[in-house]
Amino acid sequence: MQQRIETLILKNLIHNDEYSRKVLPFLKNDYFMEHVDKLLYTQVSSFINKYNSLPTKEALIIELDSTPLKDEEFENVTELLEYLEGQKNEQSDIAWLLETTEKFCQDKAIYNAVVESIKILDEPEKSNEDKGAIPELLTDALSVSFDPHVGHDYLLDSDDRYEFYHKVENKIPFDLEYFNKITGGGLSSKTLNIAMAGTGVGKSLFMCHFSSNCISQGQNVLYITLEMAEERIAERIDANLLNIDLGDLKSLPKSMYDKKIDDLKNKIKGRLIVKEYPTAAASTNHFRALLNELNLKRNFKPDIIFIDYINICSSSRIKPGQYTNSYSYIKSIAEELRGLAVEFKVPIMSATQTNRQGFQNTDVGLEDTSESFGLPATADFMFAIISNDKLEEANQILVKQLKNRYGDPTVNKKFLVGIDRAKMKLIDLGDESQSDLVDTGRVEKDDTPSFDIATGGRMKNKKDFGEFKFE
Repeated sequence: MQQRIETLILKNLIHNDEYSRKVLPFLKNDYFMEHVDKLLYTQVSSFINKYNSLPTKEALIIELDSTPLKDEEFENVTELLEYLEGQKNEQSDIAWLLETTEKFCQDKAIYNAVVESIKILDEPEKSNEDKGAIPELLTDALSVSFDPHVGHDYLLDSDDRYEFYHKVENKIPFDLEYFNKITGGGLSSKTLNIAMAGTGVGKSLFMCHFSSNCISQGQNVLYITLEMAEERIAERIDANLLNIDLGDLKSLPKSMYDKKIDDLKNKIKGRLIVKEYPTAAASTNHFRALLNELNLKRNFKPDIIFIDYINICSSSRIKPGQYTNSYSYIKSIAEELRGLAVEFKVPIMSATQTNRQGFQNTDVGLEDTSESFGLPATADFMFAIISNDKLEEANQILVKQLKNRYGDPTVNKKFLVGIDRAKMKLIDLGDESQSDLVDTGRVEKDDTPSFDIATGGRMKNKKDFGEFKFE
């Protein structure tokens, strides 16, 4: 019998304990093309998973005998077993074996993904997926890799851990002091970050301002809009970077506009791509395909992704017409976006609406998240943008931390930020402007939640917005 990669894999699965434990989690039944290989692999993997030990030839034959195999199938598998038994003393280098098996798995995964993609395109009625799933199929296949890391040993790896504590993390900083304070210097890669506010309060303004700041720092930005046209987002970026009121852009002479843009080109090293999708028509499958296309066609890799906004994305897991509740649906979208952030090693910044109660409330909490509490459960960093008549008169907004995996959310829990809606800008107010705000997270103030019996045990803050004082 000719030695093939499949027989080499099967031989070592049966006779090499180290090899078996390292590769079995990555092997799949459909990687084996020959029927006899499939049958034996299925039996071997089932035995190892069930008994946590390598099977003997005799044990496999007994197990096979109890399965509904045809006589010819049983004879073929037994013949293969006899051959593998005769080869068990021939040892191969473990490093070479692992590398060869990894390449085998990668090649088979890519082949199967291509075949499935062709099936989706040519015979959509026979597939459970639509063509939007093709980029994900190919990406999953290309990402097949053996992970040699088996975990962090608390005592043995203490030196590595100490080095990690003192490693300077590459973050995307804000140009607003208190945002940098509460995030430890900015947004980390592989995170999902959410701004929550009512309609018209400033979600898109915040993201347009932060986008402008990012490209001014030399960061590449991908801004995905599902609510406004690409040109409207770019218009807001213009107002911010050109320092011109939004309403005055149309009356700006072309020569002056060109001069300001030329000046920007000399100052700004980062790139901004704005991509529009119809509301509720795009999922992470579309975003992943866009990222791969931008890399291929424009040599563009973003340092941060903005998605405006999360509630009007679609889910790649939950198909149109498939019934589900809002909690599951929004949580699914949030999990997919966070997975995208991990996959492409970037922070994702998005936004969400408050519910009706939160829209009317000047001191919102996580319970005021629109549609699904599954969103704050998934997000790494979440904050509310709050406004009222007094704040508008002062050209300010109140920011309240809701969840923070970067640090302690009770420190600088609430703070003020200046706002210029005409120029789509946020303004750093610094420490002095925070002094009249009763709760800035200082330890002398008690802002812990209490439970109100009269309201059926709902949480109630000891300090409410009516107790905040402003100049």
